[in-house]
Amino acid sequence: AEVLAFWEPLTAQEWRTRSRAEGWSIQDVVAHMGAGVHAMFGPAVTKLLLGKDIEKLNDEMVRIRRAKSPDQVLSEYRRWTGVFANVMPPVAGTPLGAMRLPLSELGGFPLRLFLSALVFDTYTHLHHDIAPALGRAMDAVDANRMAVSLEWMMAVLSNQLRDARPAWLDRPLSISLTGPGGGAWSVEPTGAVTPGVAASAAAVITGS
Repeated sequence: AEVLAFWEPLTAQEWRTRSRAEGWSIQDVVAHMGAGVHAMFGPAVTKLLLGKDIEKLNDEMVRIRRAKSPDQVLSEYRRWTGVFANVMPPVAGTPLGAMRLPLSELGGFPLRLFLSALVFDTYTHLHHDIAPALGRAMDAVDANRMAVSLEWMMAVLSNQLRDARPAWLDRPLSISLTGPGGGAWSVEPTGAVTPGVAASAAAVITGS
């Protein structure tokens, strides 16, 4: 609802403004956000889940929507995020929510974490790619949404470490983030990233 309230009054010139996402206009970013959710409920889901280059797929989905009007792009976003918001939360609370699905080269995730992925995607694009490009100030994100975004980021980090573990990661370490939604995570040499401080951490990475 907040995203739609931000986008609906944009002028034609603002829709064409270059965003902070390299190579994409504001309209392109909105098209990307709607296309990604739409893909979960259509034939493109196979490319999204089983592909090997999610950034290339994102570019392709944006490119085929460049001939659409801002109203059409916004309509797709409104419709399919609405479907997602109605379908996914009830499913996430069932045993199906624990079922692991691939997401291109990012690895496998429990289905329920696709909710966290959408929160992360929405926060990142609105606060870092769209609002700054238009010179608009955004309210600070609340702790709950930031915590959910971090849940997704840590899950992706874990998959990345499992797939290509750095040679130097031979002992546990901890990540400690302050501020709204912050917390502490333990990173194991196996690639496991779990909430809490590693008891035998060789180093603690801190930040806000």
